[in-house]
Amino acid sequence: MKLNAISLFALLATLPLVDRVADADDVQAKGKWIQLFNGKDLEGWTVKIKGHEAGVNFANTFRVEDGVMKVDYSKYDKFDRTFGHIFYKESFSHYIIRVEHRFVGEQVAGGPSWALRNSGIMVHGQTPESMRKDQDFPVSIEVQLLGGNGTDKRTTANLCTPGTNVVMDGKLVTRHCTSSKSKTYHADQWVTVEVEVRGNKVIDHRIDGKSVLKYSEPQLDQRDADAKKLIKDGKLQLDRGTISLQSESHPVEFRKVELLKLAE
Repeated sequence: MKLNAISLFALLATLPLVDRVADADDVQAKGKWIQLFNGKDLEGWTVKIKGHEAGVNFANTFRVEDGVMKVDYSKYDKFDRTFGHIFYKESFSHYIIRVEHRFVGEQVAGGPSWALRNSGIMVHGQTPESMRKDQDFPVSIEVQLLGGNGTDKRTTANLCTPGTNVVMDGKLVTRHCTSSKSKTYHADQWVTVEVEVRGNKVIDHRIDGKSVLKYSEPQLDQRDADAKKLIKDGKLQLDRGTISLQSESHPVEFRKVELLKLAE
């Protein structure tokens, strides 16, 4: 009995220490995350909308209200293929980006049917200044964000490849879009998507901490006219680039955009 009491006392004495160590680890981990969106304004971001030069926020498409970055079409008469993106000021190579988003309201008049509740996180992208004035999308790897229509199955955190290709299961994939294995998220619910990017090695799409799509070797598609301009010394492989968020004709809100740098 004496031995058991001593053992019990020793065990209980270590519990506060374990808690303190866990708390310290949590603080340290949280401190590594960079808030790309400050919740107040668009500082550090550059807008590029089709038909306009980089830096022109046509019709105040991207705005911040109530601590949320919004894609808003209230000043549009019709969409007319004015696809847009908002780019963070830095480029990155090895990182995890975490985005909390939701689709709201109705699609703007003239938006294509496939763009209903459709947006995206573009990684390994070109700079906004290097895009043509009338270019639809930056050459990049798109983590496609889709909301459900209330009835049908519709996966999100899919892959689309404007001007790019990837490798899956050892084979070069040249199709434009590949569906993930996520569930469908209907209505105006907030969804958290994480993308782990390891340079040119692996890109992993995750929802609620679970991988829903993974691939490797992101690269420029030399068949694409815009991608051709970015090829230097014959190098196709992409190992770093810009991060941007889409405006694709349906109102969407982003309440968190944060990044954790990983060792290269």
